[in-house]
Amino acid sequence: MSVFRLDRSAFKAQSAAEAADHASYYRKKNWKERLEIAAYLNSVAFNYPLQSPPRLDRTKFKASSRL
Repeated sequence: MSVFRLDRSAFKAQSAAEAADHASYYRKKNWKERLEIAAYLNSVAFNYPLQSPPRLDRTKFKASSRL
């Protein structure tokens, strides 16, 4: 996935309600594109490289049988 850059030349005058309507933009994307966007946003939020996300610490969980 390429690095997202802000296009400062693109601008559309709109109301606050129209600007806050993000759902319609993401509904037009297919599930793979939405998943890539979510992975990118997680990497930014938790400060890890996109290509090497942190591994799950499996020592924090325990599995047991209910029998």
